[in-house]
Amino acid sequence: MAPAGPQGQGGLEAAIGRATDHLLRRQQADGHWVFELEADATIPAEYLMLCRFFGKRDPAREMRIGRYLRRIQAQEAATAGGGWPLFHGGPLDISCSVKAYFALRLVGDAPGAPHMLRARDAILRAGGAEKSNVFTRATLALFGHVPWHAVPVMPPEICLLPRWFPFHLSKVSYWARTVLVPLTVVMARRPQPLAETGVTLDELFVTPPGQVRRWPGGAHAAEPWRTLFGALDRVLQRTQHLFPAASRARAEAKAEAFVTERLNGEDGLGAIYPAMANAIWMYHCLGVPADDPRVVTAWAAVEKLVMDRPAEDTPRGERPAETYVQPCLSPIWDTALVAHALLETGDPRAEAAVTRGLSWLLDRQVTDVVGDWAEQRPGLPPGGWAFQYANPHYPDVDDTAVVVLALDRARKQLGDAGPGMARAIARATDWVVGMQSKGGGWGAFDADNTHHHLNSIPFADHGALLDPPTADVSGRCLAMLAQLGHGMDHAPTRQAVDYLLAEQEPDGSWYGRWGVNYVYGTWSAVTALNAAGLPPDHPAMRRAVAWLKARQNEDGGWGEDGFTYPRRGGTRADTDVVMGPSSASQTAWALLALMACGAVDDAATERGARWLLARQQADGSWPEEDYTGTGFPRVFYLRYHGYAQLFPLWALARLRTLKRGNSRHVPHGL
Repeated sequence: MAPAGPQGQGGLEAAIGRATDHLLRRQQADGHWVFELEADATIPAEYLMLCRFFGKRDPAREMRIGRYLRRIQAQEAATAGGGWPLFHGGPLDISCSVKAYFALRLVGDAPGAPHMLRARDAILRAGGAEKSNVFTRATLALFGHVPWHAVPVMPPEICLLPRWFPFHLSKVSYWARTVLVPLTVVMARRPQPLAETGVTLDELFVTPPGQVRRWPGGAHAAEPWRTLFGALDRVLQRTQHLFPAASRARAEAKAEAFVTERLNGEDGLGAIYPAMANAIWMYHCLGVPADDPRVVTAWAAVEKLVMDRPAEDTPRGERPAETYVQPCLSPIWDTALVAHALLETGDPRAEAAVTRGLSWLLDRQVTDVVGDWAEQRPGLPPGGWAFQYANPHYPDVDDTAVVVLALDRARKQLGDAGPGMARAIARATDWVVGMQSKGGGWGAFDADNTHHHLNSIPFADHGALLDPPTADVSGRCLAMLAQLGHGMDHAPTRQAVDYLLAEQEPDGSWYGRWGVNYVYGTWSAVTALNAAGLPPDHPAMRRAVAWLKARQNEDGGWGEDGFTYPRRGGTRADTDVVMGPSSASQTAWALLALMACGAVDDAATERGARWLLARQQADGSWPEEDYTGTGFPRVFYLRYHGYAQLFPLWALARLRTLKRGNSRHVPHGL
């Protein structure tokens, strides 16, 4: 039966209809979907610093960025204590807070203003700016607020190291590569701002910055690597100025060639903000004129990420116009996920919209660029999709699997779309299978990116230098193979099943690398295992159901925040994971997971559906300020504005379909 009560069958139908209409209204003219992608205060603060470094002033935009930063500070005061957190409801993050404070000083906020005093006091209580991470220290050094010995040495000569060396660019993740290569040139050249800022930050330090000799390292660093790499950094700090000029020139030329080859037009280096900004600084250091096409293109890529929000009414009252900066854009991911949600409805209007969206996706398959992934898989033909509008050197298997799942479902549900779709699916499948890592899992962008000792270098204090296999990405790849008909007699499928079963936590959940966190990971894993043929009574599925039911909030929903990530890596009891307030996207993931485990008629599923029905807004959307996406656990979180709009529709439409049918089996990979 459908959820009972005032939101019974009629309420469910109406909610699905409103949510469908909402997504259809959001479709772009050319067929794709793209939603805002918001991070913490760091990115808009860094953008403002970048502009000021080069003397670029836009008082109106600076005013709107300042307004955004002040609002976040006030909104999160209860948990961040006057500073800025990494996610909604989170504690103060020292590095984010230092950058946000600096940005507000740049826009003219006086250090004695009440909100600035609160921020300063919060930063000092947390240990002061000397506790900032590597990237914050590098930014402060660029503006002369700390000495360069505050930043671990990563000389451009790393670009010349052979592959057999313990450190090589192919051994770190794509995001580390694109951010680090141009930054090595910047750190070696140590440029000065082109325009004076008139700002000092001495008030943020417990110890005067010039006297600080010991900066924090990553808590994840392991011995003996921590000691070894620390000693190497101390040697490099004293000797880097002695590097031969000829080798330095070759290294910088190689770094410049790396960046220029991957500049990626107006979609930017790596299609992520930090890499784009570092490219601009690198070209400046190398003397490339501001009107050079490379520099102009790099700036254009940065500007595409700027989001100007008009004034609007919110539940908290009227919000004035603001500006923030997105870390990247997510149209491939958004379009593929929306396609799944709309296909679930069976609405002819939705199916027509999906057809247009999938046509847009087909044109964006990467088939002519052999990207960095080929370092580990030479000879493998390209065939994946990226996350952004364009990022041909860096397609990822997660997006690729989700796109293939949508294409395959559409051709089965709507009829064969012709040989072009079949070729795209076949080529993508070959690429995904070829990217499988040892042990049966998949990383996002690279295969076998598991050189864990590198997370102990001083520069890797974020602990996110690598791209190892994860349960959530592997789940999508397994789901793709299973939906395409590859059973347990297919070695990659069998290995993926074994990998996922081995990754299940003792309490029945799975860790979520790219979404917060165990709810996301569990949804990713059990939907794949269901597609691969594991029955609902399999012990792994039963443990997952038990975990989900035990973590359901009293209001019927599910929620989780970034606090759960630090608990990863040690032995933990069930009670160690403290869940957060219910959110729309996480409640939808839990419902999809329960249904994949056969718990369609369970009371927990009904209560979760009721939670979603009760909280839908009149326009068909769901409110959600929570950061349920993950850039890097413990370091960088993401608020996908589309998640709360598409996943609840997906879950409610699936519940309706399964309630209507004779079978409680989910027939799809996702």
